[in-house]
Amino acid sequence: MEALSLSNQFLIAMPGMTDPLFARSLVYLCEHGEHGAMGIIINKPSGIAMAQLFDQIDLPLTEEALQGEPVYFGGPVQPERGFVLHTPVGNWQTSLLVTDELALTTSKDVLVAVSENKGPDTMMVSLGYAGWSSGQLEEEIRNNGWLTVNADPHIIFALPAEERYDAAMALLGFDPTLLSTDCGHA
Repeated sequence: MEALSLSNQFLIAMPGMTDPLFARSLVYLCEHGEHGAMGIIINKPSGIAMAQLFDQIDLPLTEEALQGEPVYFGGPVQPERGFVLHTPVGNWQTSLLVTDELALTTSKDVLVAVSENKGPDTMMVSLGYAGWSSGQLEEEIRNNGWLTVNADPHIIFALPAEERYDAAMALLGFDPTLLSTDCGHA
């Protein structure tokens, strides 16, 4: 029997999530399999603007529309490392193909291309990622920590960060105030 993959899904933190790193978090799952899961928190700006990031890595950022865009806190794992969630996929050195249209790139060549106005059409840059060991995410879901729903790229790339959590909740089709923080097992 093939294991269920939650890649290309949103993980929505349950309203009762008490971990301050993940409370009201919306995670885009890039990879999920027998060895664990990896995703990017897409609704928590880090306080760093793209212009600052590009200054720190000694690259010019001439496109004014990008200069003020936020760099996101992608998660607590490797917070010193950059991750670029983007579309179209392109041909970068180190990319994880999530769908035929969306990829996660960790190599600097994508940022060099952005500085030369040759980067992806749409992107979101984060520092760090969220990771789960084998079976850990499934256990957190069973314990009522997360809801899952098919991801919508519009939420990732077109909505302001503060609207993304509620927009993902709306994809579920019910009122989240009716959710219980308690879980039961048969």
